[in-house]
Amino acid sequence: MLSLPWLRPDSYAFPPVESALTEPDGLLAAGGDLTPERLINAYQRGIFPWFSEDQPILWWSPDPRCVLLPNELHLSRSLRKRLKKDDYRVTFDHAFDDVISACSARPGEGTWITDSMRSAYGQLHTQGVAHSVEVWIDNALAGGLYGIAIGGVFFGESMFSHQTDGSKIALTHLIDHLQRWGYRMVDCQVHNNHLTTLGAREIPRAEFCNSLSQLTRLSLQHSWVLDRHYWETSQTDLSNHTARRRP
Repeated sequence: MLSLPWLRPDSYAFPPVESALTEPDGLLAAGGDLTPERLINAYQRGIFPWFSEDQPILWWSPDPRCVLLPNELHLSRSLRKRLKKDDYRVTFDHAFDDVISACSARPGEGTWITDSMRSAYGQLHTQGVAHSVEVWIDNALAGGLYGIAIGGVFFGESMFSHQTDGSKIALTHLIDHLQRWGYRMVDCQVHNNHLTTLGAREIPRAEFCNSLSQLTRLSLQHSWVLDRHYWETSQTDLSNHTARRRP
């Protein structure tokens, strides 16, 4: 039976991430709550919640950590061709509830995007901390993603596709904007092949947390909107994108 530190309800403190269990990978603590204050404190320290409906709140900090640096975004030839088409449009923060609902309907995702998680991230969205990206085709939601923005880091939570490449279109436009706005890193949490094809890679947890201590303090001035000038030029720019070489 696992023995985990139990978070106190009167404190937002977490155990050191170095004390996380190696099996299961990165399990750090249990208990606490999903208040905006605790969630923000967790993300700033490289910790996130992940649990099922029949479990207590579980907090994780895996090692290594999967990240995507905006200047390392890789677009395949087929995705560049898809981006060049004008049959879709992208919005930010227009349908947060619909996006998180669509993510929770994915096989396996519904077990952890519980009602309490949806409520908690809805509060963060109201506070301007959680954001969504929506892809629309024929005025229907075709794909999207949501996550948390703190300082110069975007912490990705989940994505979905109702049509081919829906989530990739959403992520591509998000990354392009994040780079324009001065963001330095996207947290992908754990490795998956879908994100690896777009340029995500694993780094040691210590390196990730060290970066967080600096990047989450950045103050970036921007609004979560697509302006008209951007939309007139972005599809051409993105369709001509080539992978940038990693340092």
